Amino acid sequence: MSIYIDEKSLLFHMQAKDTSYIVQILNGYPLHVYWGQRLRHNGNLVNLRHLSNEKNLDRLPQEYPQYGSGDYRQPAYQIQLEDGSRITELVYKGYRVLKGKPSLEGLPAVYVESEAEAETLELEMEDSYSGIKVVVSYSVFEHFNAIARSVRFLNDGEKPVRLLRALSASVDMDKSGYEMIYLAGAWTRETHLKRRPIGEGVTRLESRRGASGHQLNPFLALVSPSANEEQGEVYGFSLVYSGNYVADVEVDPYHSVRVSLGINPFDFAWRLEPGESFQTPEAIMVYSAEGGLGEMSRTYHRLYRTRLCRGIHRDRERPILVNNWEATYFDFNAEKIESIARAGAELGIELFVLDDGWFGKRNDDRTSLGDWAEDRNKLPNGLRDLAKRINEQGLQFGLWVEPEMVSPDSDLYRARPDWCLHVPGRRRTEARTQLVLDFSRQEVRDYIFDSLSEIFLTVPVSYVKWDMNRNLTEVGSAAAPPERQMEIAHRNVLGLYELLERLTSEFPHILFESCSSGGGRFDPGMLYYMPQTWTSDNTDAMERLKIQYGTSLVYPISSIGAHVSASPNHQIGRVTPLTTRGDVAMSGNFGYELDLTRFTEEDKDVVKRQVALYKDIRPLVQQGEYYRLKSPFEGNETAWMFVSEDRTEALVFTFKVLAEPNTPQKKLRLKGLNPDYDYFVDEGKAPCGGDHLMQVGLTIPSSHGDFTSNLFRLKASTAI
Repeated sequence: MSIYIDEKSLLFHMQAKDTSYIVQILNGYPLHVYWGQRLRHNGNLVNLRHLSNEKNLDRLPQEYPQYGSGDYRQPAYQIQLEDGSRITELVYKGYRVLKGKPSLEGLPAVYVESEAEAETLELEMEDSYSGIKVVVSYSVFEHFNAIARSVRFLNDGEKPVRLLRALSASVDMDKSGYEMIYLAGAWTRETHLKRRPIGEGVTRLESRRGASGHQLNPFLALVSPSANEEQGEVYGFSLVYSGNYVADVEVDPYHSVRVSLGINPFDFAWRLEPGESFQTPEAIMVYSAEGGLGEMSRTYHRLYRTRLCRGIHRDRERPILVNNWEATYFDFNAEKIESIARAGAELGIELFVLDDGWFGKRNDDRTSLGDWAEDRNKLPNGLRDLAKRINEQGLQFGLWVEPEMVSPDSDLYRARPDWCLHVPGRRRTEARTQLVLDFSRQEVRDYIFDSLSEIFLTVPVSYVKWDMNRNLTEVGSAAAPPERQMEIAHRNVLGLYELLERLTSEFPHILFESCSSGGGRFDPGMLYYMPQTWTSDNTDAMERLKIQYGTSLVYPISSIGAHVSASPNHQIGRVTPLTTRGDVAMSGNFGYELDLTRFTEEDKDVVKRQVALYKDIRPLVQQGEYYRLKSPFEGNETAWMFVSEDRTEALVFTFKVLAEPNTPQKKLRLKGLNPDYDYFVDEGKAPCGGDHLMQVGLTIPSSHGDFTSNLFRLKASTAI
């Protein structure tokens, strides 16, 4: 890890672990020279792209391009001056190099624990006419092939300006021919992996929903056509943000590619008064030279698991839980809840989570959001007594909340109807019979903080499931002047971050899990405050193969919530063996979401074994290196595996959706093992070489019936 500066040619060479990123100043413009495998700094780097002969801005590979002065491609920013003009020209003014990595004001970001882990380059540019200064920041890491980019705007002029577009990163690649990989879907079928070639024009991923959304995750990768899990060049782009975003891939007529991402400029503007600044979210760019998609994913996993997630739960084993939602929905009382918890304790489960329906008059989803006081009809002795009784059975106590919402039928809404996002005189669109609270307002955030704090101070809550079940409409604030209304979507996200920072700081012992009707806000921004996310409301094991496989492209396994639910499944009606449901769920943060009191003795025996097994393998699943072996998007079978850091232990999971007649014996080639080690498979008598398992493969036994699974445990003979 080093940042080298050639003062004569104004060339900045940034080296991360095995990666180089090079920027050069030419005629005042920061230009993109190189991003790829690590280069020696003493080589001839100045003429890598032969930029000095090119005068046309539309052909120059700019690092933070503008619009209006000759470059007709997608700009990284746009500013409207007080006279109505939108022409600015940022010219390089200077640089500075910082040890470590600064935090971003009011925003989540990757961090370091010592200055030796990273260095940061800041390039300062200025539009002399308006006095606008822009600092483009690059952080490179010692242990990761990753670069963190963000931008800070400062109005050093004498008049206010409006930011119309303020993206986090823009990269101009000097060749096309890439394919694009991204994650798409909808509610109950999130993060399905998509791959397609890119051609002339703009390919756009975005959200205009006020959240990152079920539909398109704030991530993309450009890959060489031959790239797969094991080989090929991969460029990954991930945005640490939870609101409206955009990610554009533009191929120009000269076959250059521009990738840009950041806050969506749709319905966005930000007024900067003299002396004020604006900070963009952070983009994390990962390069994999030879390890393909698998190496890119493992880089994101390690970085996000250890340097994005925070707090005491970051490195702790996550508890096995049971959630009562699909067991009872809204129809429960204290005795029913206690009976499920008692059954869970007998099976070895560690945490009980009380889901929706415990507060106000919440007997359905049409009332009481915002009224965060227990329903004494359901819980006559209150939450504290219920939690105490569950604790006495040996289980921790967790609670579901949806603090960003308000029901029109609630005491809060009747008292404060202006506290929701709305536009005066316009219809207030209800979704799931609820409205969205205006978190751009401090008094609204204070009310939620005080309401939740009162619970957390009096009830022994060790886990919180934080839900958000609808997206934003009528995005306006009664507390904001007209010239600030287009800031509200972003201010709402900033307000959420501010509230989460307060709560997680005040109650560090609580493990927070993010949820948004499942995966509707599974993004790096939320992981900064909540180290795990409920991946999808779809708990069907076969559907979860695709959802969890796609999610793993970017997000660490320790962040993926996965539960065993009832059969037939409540979402799609499929009947799946309990063993298979367990194997899928054990490939994430494990839990149950069904009525344990209805289990047969045979079911109880299976669950006891699953719980005991997961407690044994939990460190490897949650902290190990993850390898995808077979894709559910490409066939009838899925496989993945986990390998310990020292490569002495591994877990292999295989799944088959539909039975096949008269199939030949199949072998599965493993990954990540030490070729020089011998491994015992499921404590077999004869070990098998790591090279054999990776080159020849592991024999997979024939299965009978649909929806089957296998789990293999490998241990190196050197570790026995």
